[in-house]
Amino acid sequence: MAVESYYATGRRKNAVARVWLSSGTGQITINGRPMAEYLGRKVLEMEVESPLKRAGIAGTVDVVAKTLGGGLAGQAGAVKLGIARAICEMAPDLRPSLRQGGYLLRDPRVKERKKYGRKRARRGFQFVKR
Repeated sequence: MAVESYYATGRRKNAVARVWLSSGTGQITINGRPMAEYLGRKVLEMEVESPLKRAGIAGTVDVVAKTLGGGLAGQAGAVKLGIARAICEMAPDLRPSLRQGGYLLRDPRVKERKKYGRKRARRGFQFVKR
């Protein structure tokens, strides 16, 4: 008998997360390591767990996520969106609650590109008058 699992993709900044949800004991694994070990910051752990708590299924499903690109904060945001989308696949009746909490919105903010004639995206070079 195969255990049913649900898949979704999440993105944030330059990070992409592939997320699988399956019934279990509430273990969250990111890139083959426990979430607490991988993320290392309590704030990011809370962010990743927030859609599960909102849906009321924390501790009843196992989450396996594979992330690449970006930094830890971007990857945590990508996993959060992936979890929320996977929950919608698993239980469509929870979609309004997740939408109301803002978990199904892809955060569009990404780093602005550097322009020529500037030090960074907007900062000009230092100017000496005399």
